[in-house]
Amino acid sequence: MRPGEQLRELRNRLGVTTREVEEFSRTIAEDSQNEEFYISNAWLTQLENKNSIPSIYKLYSLSVIYRTKFNDLLTIFGIDLGATSRYQLALPLQNTHLTAFESLDPEKGVTFPVRFDKSFNLESTSLISRMVEVWGEVPIALIQKLDVRHCQYGYVGIDDYSMYPLLRPGSFVQIDSHPSRLQASEWRTEFDRPIFFVELRDGYACSWCEVRGSQLTLIPHPLSGCTIRQFAHPSEAEIIGQVTGVAMRLVPPTADSDETPRLPKRS
Repeated sequence: MRPGEQLRELRNRLGVTTREVEEFSRTIAEDSQNEEFYISNAWLTQLENKNSIPSIYKLYSLSVIYRTKFNDLLTIFGIDLGATSRYQLALPLQNTHLTAFESLDPEKGVTFPVRFDKSFNLESTSLISRMVEVWGEVPIALIQKLDVRHCQYGYVGIDDYSMYPLLRPGSFVQIDSHPSRLQASEWRTEFDRPIFFVELRDGYACSWCEVRGSQLTLIPHPLSGCTIRQFAHPSEAEIIGQVTGVAMRLVPPTADSDETPRLPKRS
């Protein structure tokens, strides 16, 4: 069916007339003090009978009146918000930036380990599939509640070699935004040295850091070929948090792939 026909079917199912939609939408428009939310009887009749596309305001009013999720109405018009993450992964940005993983439908289920094998030795490295006894469908909302309060996520741009080879370009990192200030700590190896995600005036950075007075120094990995950068702190650079986890590709891309590494030239 055409989008307009599907909207008419939703309205008829609820037993709502076009006049009632007009009155309900007027209430929304008056409450929000925005006439864009108002849907006239004539406009709705035209939408249902012709190939018209409503504005986001009128579509919102319809979602409220028809008791339907907003993104479900977007789907009627060919917009699938559920594909957002897939497109973001397929279209990586060149620069390092913050990112977010979200579900538009918290009631939707995902496959998740619901029971672990009691005899499994957690001290040894092994396959997760052997560690899990039962996989099951659980609501996404439950998974979201497992996330720590101070966690954000960042993406290391495919042109950002600051922490290479410790962090490869294209890596996703988990950021604990609670320790937003540098604290003196002892570290023995480069793996123990804390990595920080930093917001700059014109972008983001992910690297080792040092703060001395009002100056923040971004220190790249010595094998990266990148130069040390210094910024006024916090006016030009502000620490978002410490990197506490990473997901990255270990196998190099194929030679004909667009992801072929482009190491910076040493100055």
